[in-house]
Formats: sequence, C-alpha cells, structure tokens
Amino acid sequence: MDVFFYAVPGLIMAVAIFMAVAVIRRSLDMNRAWSSGLTAEARCLRSFTTTSGGGGDTSVSTTLHHVYEFRARDGRTVRFEEKNGPATIIEGDIVTVHYIAERPEKATAHTPSRGKLAAGTVGILIFCTVIVLFCIGFMVSVHGFFSMWDSAGSGGDEFEGTGLPF
Repeated sequence: MDVFFYAVPGLIMAVAIFMAVAVIRRSLDMNRAWSSGLTAEARCLRSFTTTSGGGGDTSVSTTLHHVYEFRARDGRTVRFEEKNGPATIIEGDIVTVHYIAERPEKATAHTPSRGKLAAGTVGILIFCTVIVLFCIGFMVSVHGFFSMWDSAGSGGDEFEGTGLPF
C-alpha cells in the first residue's frame, strides 16, 4: 500500500512536467514564428469548439479551434490547426499568419504579443512548479511517516507518543 503514496504523486508530477514542456515548446514556436519576419495570407477553412469536463460538480471548459491554410514562400500549401484564436474569425476569413521557413506547419495566426505570451508561460510554469514541489513534499512527508512507523514496530500500540499531530 505504501507504493500508492509514491506512485500517485509521481504520476501527477510527470503530468505537470509534461505540461510545462509542452507550454515552453509552444511558446518558443510562437516566438520564433513572430521573429522570423515571414508572413502569409491564410484562409480560415474551419472553426470549431471542443469541450472537456462537465458532469457532477465540475465545470465545462470550451476551446475554440481554427484550421488555416496558406501558401508558404517555397510554394508549398500548408494547413495547420490552432487553439484559442479570436472568436470573431469564421470560415472563409483571411488572416495574416507568421511562420518560419523550416517548419511552416508551426505557424501562428495570433498577433505578436510577446509580453502576453511571456506572462502566460511564466504563470503556467509557476503553477506546474508548485504542483511538483507539493508532490515532492508529500512524498517526503509520507516517507518520514512510514519510516517512523517501521522503526516503532509493526503494531499499533508501540506507535503512541511518537509525535503525531492528532
């Protein structure tokens, strides 16, 4: 049963670290696209939403997606999907996209806003760091508790007076 107290926080930490890496990658991709100086006119091919959550007492989260298509500088037709774009863009609208020549599929239709991007990235990284630190603290505390339990013996009576807070 002890492994449960290590496995669950370990899994939560892995998810938080994965999320942090994904946020950093997307932030770097957007920053590179904005800095490249390459732009193109893209057509919005599709706009749709996805929902997650809901049921019971949990709230529903809705994410807006857009699918864009543009012709890159080298003549290739590139199609990409982007989350959280403006709700005012609908199918058929023409928007300016920023991209890098080596990876045009990593384009973005978001207007350059480095401060907003940095603030959002830092906020999510702080959140992920707090989750990881909490999980580490929990695992260290549980380890100390189980070590104390093991050193007192395997029964319950020998455990009295070892400084538990309750």
